[in-house]
Amino acid sequence: MVKTFLVALLLLVLVSNGSAQLLTGPNLSGPKGNTGVTGVQEKMIVASGNVLLDLDLNRLNGTDFGPKQPAPSPLQFEIEHNAFFTLLVFNNELRGPLPSSMGLTPRSFATLPAKLSGAIQHLAVESMPWGSSYDLVIRDGQTGFPFFNVEGHTFDYDAGQHLLTSNEGRLLVSKEFANELGRPALAGTVIGKLSISANLTAIEVSKVVNGDVKSSDMPSIRSPESGSVPGPDVIVGDLSGLAQFGSSSGTQVGLAVGTDSCNFGVENLHWFQNPENDHPVIPQNLYRMSGGASNNDRFEQVGQSNVKHAFTALTNNICGLGCNGVGGPNLGSGCSDPYNAGLNSGPNLGSRAWINPYTGFYPRNDSATPNNSHTGHSHLGPSHRVLVEMADLNTTLNPGATYYAESQYITPHEFVWCQAHAGQCNMNNNVSYRQYSVTGTTSFTFSPVTSTQRTKTAISAWTGATLVQIEPDPGNDGIGTVAYKVTNPSAGVWHYEYAIYNQNIDRAIASFSVPVGAGVNLSNVGFHMPPQQPGWTFDGTVGNTGFSSTPWTQTSGGGFTTWSSETFAQNQNANAIRWGTMYNVRFDSNRPPQTMNATVGFLKTGAPIQVAIQGPAPAVATNVSVAGRVTRADGAPLGGMYVFLIDSGGAVRTALSSQFGYYQFDNVLSGATYTIGATSKRFSFPAPVTQQINNNIANMDIQALP
Repeated sequence: MVKTFLVALLLLVLVSNGSAQLLTGPNLSGPKGNTGVTGVQEKMIVASGNVLLDLDLNRLNGTDFGPKQPAPSPLQFEIEHNAFFTLLVFNNELRGPLPSSMGLTPRSFATLPAKLSGAIQHLAVESMPWGSSYDLVIRDGQTGFPFFNVEGHTFDYDAGQHLLTSNEGRLLVSKEFANELGRPALAGTVIGKLSISANLTAIEVSKVVNGDVKSSDMPSIRSPESGSVPGPDVIVGDLSGLAQFGSSSGTQVGLAVGTDSCNFGVENLHWFQNPENDHPVIPQNLYRMSGGASNNDRFEQVGQSNVKHAFTALTNNICGLGCNGVGGPNLGSGCSDPYNAGLNSGPNLGSRAWINPYTGFYPRNDSATPNNSHTGHSHLGPSHRVLVEMADLNTTLNPGATYYAESQYITPHEFVWCQAHAGQCNMNNNVSYRQYSVTGTTSFTFSPVTSTQRTKTAISAWTGATLVQIEPDPGNDGIGTVAYKVTNPSAGVWHYEYAIYNQNIDRAIASFSVPVGAGVNLSNVGFHMPPQQPGWTFDGTVGNTGFSSTPWTQTSGGGFTTWSSETFAQNQNANAIRWGTMYNVRFDSNRPPQTMNATVGFLKTGAPIQVAIQGPAPAVATNVSVAGRVTRADGAPLGGMYVFLIDSGGAVRTALSSQFGYYQFDNVLSGATYTIGATSKRFSFPAPVTQQINNNIANMDIQALP
């Protein structure tokens, strides 16, 4: 039976943690005379679903006074899987949502105001606490900025299908959004409708007798695609407590962030501590978004740590999956294991160099090549922690910049399971990030800005960028991302920013090439990388010297501009982009963007691959012509004079002036820069003129000197 409840009535009764004081009121099924309710209470979350925002775009964009745009399709969104938008169901009847939210992934797009367009990739529907002005709010899931309040909605719940629907929500423009649009009178205006269709899954089931909880069960979450998450599947469920540890050393500080792991799989995950080599290792990274008028032109990694070797799994239920109670040498299905920032700060953290990030393999710690030996070197304040230059955190030097902590769990158990169970491979979803604010100039404190973005890499927070996943050898190596953003800082100048991120590719990335065609000029060419950890005895690098910090070399030739490290043959410790690391390349150009293929090359093995990007469009041969007249100082025509046209690559074309002094060059590449002048044994001419040619020119006259 489908039960319909008005939200205004639903929230009269709330339950805390599903085990405190429960529902009050008349007995629903108990013996006569009992004053408490009896039945089954389920705490449900949204497993999957869709959201539609049917917006009046003409009114929202301020164009309702002119000709109407065609009526758009509703903006379609997919709800993030296993979103912790939480509701209570008692005896198969919906009692209402709890304060919680669900992230949205867009599946259609439209022309939107800039603020909303910039947040479209990370909108969220939030159920507000009891007593708030509105029950539901649609906001930016990263910054918290509210766009729309929702009123008049009802929820329908089909207990047989565990299906939640809502179709009558009115979208009201928030006061904050109206002010952002410069139209404060728009606040409170109905601008569209909200529709929700979601599949629910139980995370806690309690039996209640006369108002008392007699038993509770926490079933593991099941994936909406297959009904379960097969195999072991550890992710970063939460990031917390980002802090500086130890004193600074020179220009650098050391940071660490707490990580809570969660096993989304139905199989217990191996957690055998050192000297065994079948447990997760935990690296930590820090990123900064900055640059441009909105402080989002570039996204850079500014710090990376060595790895924490996990030990002794606990049996927490941080992710609300329903822990099966298994701990110690295994992380149980649905269970969580927390490491606070202090534990992750070390300083006895192991080198990343030992670890194959795809297979999870590393040597035993009691072998001839121990994975975490610290014999023979002393520790400074930043040692092994997230190594960051103070200048990259200094709030005076980085006004308006935003920062993102990221962590990852790498484990051999997932790979071994994958090899034995085709299609049950969970090695690529174990990265999460969280935004933090920074305070300080030489010593730093951090505060979380948003909630942890589970199973998402930090690069996905780069506002306005396009992300392209790369996978050089499916089934044999990991994945990475090439992200890019093109801006137009001034007339005739385009800035190209590329970020190359290696999530878990063992072969490492050693080069990145962008096509550069005719008429393309580059300037302000740049490269950025985070600090490398120094070498130490048994760090897994050749000679124990650590990986090289030599910046990539930039060269041009063969129609490409290429950034590259040394080759593996030249230096096995070459400064390639190894796993859990991101480098940037950038330049300005005189040419606007177009779609083309960049080339990504690798250090250890494998052929280069191509990836679709936006790069500077080459100038195209057209019927653009350059013409003029050659005359003496008194204006008389000069015939037989050689006029030359030299392009930016040095290629020379010549034309001979007619008896009346006229000359012309046809099929000139538009958009390129040329040098134009004349020469003669009998006459002297002014210095050649250099300029960019975009259209036909008919009056490029050249006058001889007196």
